[in-house]
Amino acid sequence: MKNAIIITGVSTGIGFELAKSFAKKGYQVFGSVRKLADAEGLMDEFPDNFLPLVFDVTDYNAIEAAAEEVKLLLKGEPLVGLINNSGIAVTGPLMQLPIDDFKRQFEVNLFGLIKVTQTFLPLLGAMEGFNGNPGRIINISSAAGQIGFPFLAPYCGSKHAVEGISESLRRELMHVGIKVIIIGPTAIKTPIWEKEGIEVPDFIKNGIFAKQVANFIYMFSKSGDKAMPANEFAQKVVSIFEKNKPKARYAISANRVEEWLMPRYMPAETVDKGIAKMLNR
Repeated sequence: MKNAIIITGVSTGIGFELAKSFAKKGYQVFGSVRKLADAEGLMDEFPDNFLPLVFDVTDYNAIEAAAEEVKLLLKGEPLVGLINNSGIAVTGPLMQLPIDDFKRQFEVNLFGLIKVTQTFLPLLGAMEGFNGNPGRIINISSAAGQIGFPFLAPYCGSKHAVEGISESLRRELMHVGIKVIIIGPTAIKTPIWEKEGIEVPDFIKNGIFAKQVANFIYMFSKSGDKAMPANEFAQKVVSIFEKNKPKARYAISANRVEEWLMPRYMPAETVDKGIAKMLNR
C-alpha cells in the first residue's frame, strides 16, 4: 500500500484515464465511484493496484467511511496524493436556471471537493506527530476557473470558487509541506462533447435565448473535434504530480493560443464581440 493515491470520479472520462495512468505507473489507486459496477473495468485491468471506494462526493458520511477504510488498508503508510476530479456541468441561461441547479452544481464541484479534502488531509500528513513525506493535492479545475463562458454560469462559478479555495488551501498547508496544485484544462475529448449528450429543457429551447443556446451547443460540440484526448491529459497530470518543484497552477490545452491565451489576455470587450458574433450567427 505504498505510493497510494486517491482519485475521485473515476467511472468515466478524465477520471477513468487518470486512474489508468497512475495505476500503470505503479501507484496504488483508490478511485471513487458511485456504483461498484462502474469500477469493474479498472479492477479487471489493474487487479493488483486499483481499489474502488463507493461514495458520492455529496454523501459526507460515505466519504468519512471511505477514509476509515483507506486508513485501515494503509496500515500506517501515508497517502502520496489526492486528486479531486469529480465534477458536473450545469448549462443554460442564468436568468432561466432554477436556483436548485446552481446548488447542485456547487454541491458536487465545490462542497464535495472541500469535504473530500478535509477528510483525507490527515492521511496526507496534516496531523500532529506526522514524520513521513507529506502528500500532494491536485484539484482539477478548468479554463472556466479563470474565464467566463456564456450559458455556463453555474459551472464557471464553481470552478472560479475551486481556484480561490485552492489558493487559500495551498498557503495554509505550506507549513506541513503538502503542496496544492491547480490544473485547469481547456477542452478534453470525453463524451460530454457529443451534441446528443447536451440536454436542453423545452423552456429554454422556446425562450428568448433559444437561438443563442443552439449556436452555443453547436460551438461546444465542434470544439470537441480539436480537444485533447483524455489519456494524453492524464499522462500530463502524472508528469506534473511527479515534478520535484511543481508550479501552483497549470493550464493544459491542445489549442493553447485559441482556447487559453486569447480569451484570457485579450481585452474583455474584444472577446465579448467575438462571442456575440458566434452566438448570433
